[in-house]
Amino acid sequence: SSMAGLHVRSLLVTGANRGLGLGFVQHFLRMPKPPQWIFATCRDPKGQRAQMEWHGLRGLHHGDGGSDLPCVGSAEVANPASIKAAAAKVGEHLGGSGLNLLINNAGMVKLNSLDTETSEDMTETYTTNTIGPLLMGQAFLPLLKKAAQGSPGSGLSCSKAAIVNMSSIGGSIASSFGWDMMQVTSYRCSKAALNMLSKCQSLAYREHGVLCVALHPGWVQTDMGSSAGHT
Repeated sequence: SSMAGLHVRSLLVTGANRGLGLGFVQHFLRMPKPPQWIFATCRDPKGQRAQMEWHGLRGLHHGDGGSDLPCVGSAEVANPASIKAAAAKVGEHLGGSGLNLLINNAGMVKLNSLDTETSEDMTETYTTNTIGPLLMGQAFLPLLKKAAQGSPGSGLSCSKAAIVNMSSIGGSIASSFGWDMMQVTSYRCSKAALNMLSKCQSLAYREHGVLCVALHPGWVQTDMGSSAGHT
């Protein structure tokens, strides 16, 4: 696999309760040398979104009840206080070591046509898909810097310290891919903005040894992907 050369000691995935995020967690758990720390966050299912709750990721425990599986928390990516709390908790668990990999995967889509887009849907989508990754990057930068400092060599890599923003071809200005199926203007705007945020992060964080990239995963059969009308 393309991740064959990847040696990550610690990572955090947002939106890890289902879809791509859950897939990432499962992939890393199955690696020959899985990370020592996998932090997986999602919106608190109980609705107390700002409250950090740490618990085992259901269904993903290693044999003995998962004592070697690290913590899982709820971080609401649209909630600054929740993100700060998550960063503090992750820092506590990591002790002196930093965070190698931050995967900003949490996202949302409103299935509107251009005619039915609303101020509320535009705002909510932008808050989750663009502001969330901004705040996550800010909050976790100290831990990413720590990981970069503890890693030899001057190059940038996902094994050292990296922010991966899950973007979409839907945010491409050059490609109108999928327009006839889904106009989803609020989603497209938020992902176009996320692409620019990724560029800004790469320019600002390069000096700290932190790689920043935006990835388009391809169309994936997830709850969110399936809403695209594919079967």
